[in-house]
Amino acid sequence: MAKWTVDQAHSSVGFEVKHMMVSKVRGQFTSYTADVEAADLTDLTTASISFKFDVASINTSSADRDGHLKSADFFDAEQYPAITFQSTSITRDGDDYEVTGDLTIKDVTKPVTFAVEFGGKGTNPWGVEVYGFEAEAKINREEFGLTWNAALETGGVLVGKDVKIKVELEVNPQA
Repeated sequence: MAKWTVDQAHSSVGFEVKHMMVSKVRGQFTSYTADVEAADLTDLTTASISFKFDVASINTSSADRDGHLKSADFFDAEQYPAITFQSTSITRDGDDYEVTGDLTIKDVTKPVTFAVEFGGKGTNPWGVEVYGFEAEAKINREEFGLTWNAALETGGVLVGKDVKIKVELEVNPQA
């Protein structure tokens, strides 16, 4: 198995959630690590994939909201500084994959499946092969202990339950 490096300058880890039941808030984790081991990135079925997101790096373009998300009301970054994912199985459907693994947020671990689209491969100007992938999963945040919310006077709630996790990766062979 070869180790692959995630090119963080060309990758992102983000999320989106409904706000006030009418719009979406998007954010990202700007600090993360990833370990990808695979014999061949054109066939991920034998790969092992793990991620670790630094909760303190959350960025939604609102310092007040970011502070609230880091607080005990949500992620409790002081007590639980990382969100982790470890793949447990990978299946293929043409060029696309389903990557299932254990997602841990706070002290709750649950299986989550990411739909992964293979974006292709190419060679960069320095002669290094690069591979692109896009992955998306949907979780119910309340199942992970992220239950804070506020009722709206007009009905409904401030923060939706469903959160889309979106990962875009560019990887290359580890030097």
